[in-house]
Amino acid sequence: MAPAQPSVISSWFSSHCLTHLACVTLTFSPPLTDPTQMMSSEHLTCGWLQQLLVVLLKLCLTCAGPLRPLNRTECTAKGTASYILVFTGHWSPQAFPKQYPLFRPPAQWSKLIAVSHNHFFRLWEEGAPASAGVQNFAELGVTVELMKAAKEARKRRMVGAMYRTAGIPNGIGHSSTELLMHPRSPLLSLMVKMIPSPDWFIGIDSLNLCEGSKWKQEVTIDLQPYDAGTDSGFTFSSPNFPTSPPENITKITSQMPNHPANSFYYPRLKELPPIATIKITQQSRSHDRQTSMSNHILPNSVSPRRFSETPLDCEVSLWSSWGLCLGPCSRGGVRHRTRYILLRPANAGTPCPELEEQAECVPHSCMKLQ
Repeated sequence: MAPAQPSVISSWFSSHCLTHLACVTLTFSPPLTDPTQMMSSEHLTCGWLQQLLVVLLKLCLTCAGPLRPLNRTECTAKGTASYILVFTGHWSPQAFPKQYPLFRPPAQWSKLIAVSHNHFFRLWEEGAPASAGVQNFAELGVTVELMKAAKEARKRRMVGAMYRTAGIPNGIGHSSTELLMHPRSPLLSLMVKMIPSPDWFIGIDSLNLCEGSKWKQEVTIDLQPYDAGTDSGFTFSSPNFPTSPPENITKITSQMPNHPANSFYYPRLKELPPIATIKITQQSRSHDRQTSMSNHILPNSVSPRRFSETPLDCEVSLWSSWGLCLGPCSRGGVRHRTRYILLRPANAGTPCPELEEQAECVPHSCMKLQ
């Protein structure tokens, strides 16, 4: 017989605590006959039973522990399911023109880390602090701590299997791997680091591939970038500047962080175009199939989805101070000021305004020519 889950034991134990306490109260109440003795003994017995009640109640709550919701739908599928997971990067200068990294290093994707698990494990979670493993992966692309935590959870039967795909040396490209999902671990979580970036990644948190007694046939998810909350950089090439104290994992949008220096700040867009896509397709497990798809880079004939180009408006600096007036103040003398381009326009964005301006001199700014 399989051991009961902690959540079931906790719920049963908590629901029976008051019944047991009532039995204890009745059992320890001694019979008394003398009225005087009865009155004094009643006070002693009441006080003693109250203390016992408090002690036993604390014991019950301690043993029961935190209650977990019991309304989760368990996977009742018979047997395992085999899937092909395809990761497609859409990180292009057309879709994301602002500060697009062209060299040292150019835009690219790290290896993909995927874990199958149950409801008692989280690889990462939006709105929660990043673990040490998530921080190391999001900042440096190092997988040691992340895989160590997954292996420890696997010993406790919270994780089923771990998978990897090869990295992609460009912002646009594909990688894939084979998944074998078990009813005990029907959830899938994954992460891919954006290179270069301070601590940005894309991922999926606890995707359930099982619906009751059936495995899903196909799932496609458009992905957006996330900030791990451990580095305070705004741009792809920002130097390492740790966030102290660390913040929670948050989704990066076209408006947040609300700062012009942010590489994903596109105030004209309601939302960012998908920077990557995950497609998971169930496959029939034939015994005569010999070629494994694991870590296989798909051929270039598989073209990525096409998205509309993102317009990038020109950004210019503030005006410099006015220069000295050249020429006589009373006969057409002029003064100048300038500004420079911070960000050149792209994809039919607003063109740059004039970078130089002149105005008539005023008497106090005149410079007499010798």
